Amino acid sequence: MLDLTNDIDSLSEFKRRTPEFIRRLKAEGRPVVLTVNGKAEVVVQDAASYQRLVEIAERVERMDALRASLEDMKAGRVSPAEDMLAEMRRILDAKKAR
Repeated sequence: MLDLTNDIDSLSEFKRRTPEFIRRLKAEGRPVVLTVNGKAEVVVQDAASYQRLVEIAERVERMDALRASLEDMKAGRVSPAEDMLAEMRRILDAKKAR
């Protein structure tokens, strides 16, 4: 987790001490906010922690889609599977015809 009291540095400092920053990013697994003229501009993090973040975001998106689907089912906003398959066939046939 980002610690705003410790995980903020200037871009200039990052440029001067890049290898040290990379070691710290890998060891701690936390992102660092880099500033330009005292204003937060970018966030850097190691590849492994970024990958974990992406995977978590993808999981949340799938859970949200599942939740929305369940709400549709409860509200009766569903179609028979045969109708859905027929619609998919129509779409595929239209693409093949192009």
